[in-house]
Amino acid sequence: MYACTALVNIQTRHDSDQILFNSAPFCETTKIMSNAYFIGVDVGTGSVRAALVNSSGKVLKSYVKPTQTWNPRPNHYEQSSDNIWSAVCECVRNVVSQCPREQIKGLGFDATCSLVVLNKDGNPLTVSTTGHNEQNIILWMDHRAQEEADFINSTKHDILNYVGGTVSLEMECPKLLWLKKNMFEQTWTKAGAFYDLPDFLTYKATGKLSRSICSAVCKWNYDAIKASWSTDFLSKIGLHDLTENNFSLIGENLNSPGTAIPGGLSKETAKAMDLLPGTAVATSMIDAHAGALALLGARNPDNKLSESLTSKMAIICGTSSCHMSITEAPIMAPGIWGPYKNAIIPNLYLNEAGQSATGVLMDFVLQTHPSYGQLLQEHDSNGKIYAYLNDLLLGLKQQRGLSSVHRLTTTLHIWPDFHGNRSPLADPTLKGMISGLTMTKDVENLALLYLALIQSLAYGTRHILDILAKSGREPIRSILLCGGLSKNALFVQTHADICSIPVLLPHETEAVLLGSAMMGACAAGVFADLKTAATEMGGTAEVVKPDMSDDNRDYHERKYRVFLKMVDDQRTYEKLMNN
Repeated sequence: MYACTALVNIQTRHDSDQILFNSAPFCETTKIMSNAYFIGVDVGTGSVRAALVNSSGKVLKSYVKPTQTWNPRPNHYEQSSDNIWSAVCECVRNVVSQCPREQIKGLGFDATCSLVVLNKDGNPLTVSTTGHNEQNIILWMDHRAQEEADFINSTKHDILNYVGGTVSLEMECPKLLWLKKNMFEQTWTKAGAFYDLPDFLTYKATGKLSRSICSAVCKWNYDAIKASWSTDFLSKIGLHDLTENNFSLIGENLNSPGTAIPGGLSKETAKAMDLLPGTAVATSMIDAHAGALALLGARNPDNKLSESLTSKMAIICGTSSCHMSITEAPIMAPGIWGPYKNAIIPNLYLNEAGQSATGVLMDFVLQTHPSYGQLLQEHDSNGKIYAYLNDLLLGLKQQRGLSSVHRLTTTLHIWPDFHGNRSPLADPTLKGMISGLTMTKDVENLALLYLALIQSLAYGTRHILDILAKSGREPIRSILLCGGLSKNALFVQTHADICSIPVLLPHETEAVLLGSAMMGACAAGVFADLKTAATEMGGTAEVVKPDMSDDNRDYHERKYRVFLKMVDDQRTYEKLMNN
């Protein structure tokens, strides 16, 4: 799972733990640079993963362990820090089992942006209406704090400009305010520390209170430009007590991701992980941001594309999608989060956009179509159905003598915000729209809807690119993709064609784990800084080039104008009905 994901199936997975590695002892058979290995640890929504990575950025071995999630009330999703930490140690032990410990130079951690609460003794403290202390994490996707988010947004404080004007109820300030209002005696007055989950992991690994600017600026409304918490903002929203004792509950010592934490791995944790005490531990990062770090480091093997990290956009695309890019100077773009200074790479600024439903929306359109049952019976899985639809569309293009498969949707248009718009309109009330429906319900009809939907998602990415450009950002010259949708050739090619720039698909597919390992390499001093680690370990990528023919570009320009008009029409309908 990625922090940006909007909809997640939180059923705990009971499949057996997976070990992805060849049977030969890798320390003897794999040539590596400087005999250095790094561990990347990723804590997602439903599992913990760890990987052993070499200095060239190759994932050599990985291991996964499911974690537990509670859902005691509607919109309440809770986890256990003890359960997660136990899984972390198990995963690390498994990936290092065959490697000399002295060759393991550093660890990096990433995780979902979930809120961890500990008491004054450093033990789990409940966030749950059940009262169970084991349930001490409010999961990122928990939506209990809607009222608190609305209140915070009503203040219109200047700090909100860095989150596109509105704080999300999935961020930490609304959740903290909910705890203060609803569990004051039981939890708030007994709390000894509030952590973002990535920071909790480095605390457990080292025993040191070192927090990441990545989490603080992206999810806690920390002011990275002034390098300080905004006491005015915290007081205005009713969290003034967090400013007491030098911000002891939320931390005053903030560092950039990849910064080495003094002392490294503690003796207790080294024993639990079967590693050497003092092994370098990096300041952490949010999971999607770790994925973006790895993507931005990937390069075109023929070196014909710009290698500048600031010329790229990373899209982590799965259930929903996160669009991330970094700049030398701050860019304030409406409806887009940031600029977040130091959130990924020191002294660079992150802009973060996204689409609330992508992969899950494709599944929804597929599964609600009358022909879905027939296709599932014939092809066994959604993935195989999409591959079949891709082939069917190519056949239709040839049958009709069209210059491009995209011309199959001349009269069919979709606005894809079935679950609201995250960026660049930042309007969760928007709805999906389809223009051009007929009474046909066969497989060909589904294929055309599927194509129009993929086009609409790519137009949504172009919309984000256009807003960034209008806000003064330098042109983005390539897009890097990872996640489930990056395996769909039609989705990838459509993004290249509609955005008129190449799409890169990194050969190392485990982007999030690789990003965490990059931080470990930086902390170990193997690379001078995180930017160098990303460049050296990012590896190469397959390049998908856009169709830049005049005919194709003219077609997409016209469809893009329809795309933008659809949202204007929707707002016109809303005004008519409200009046």
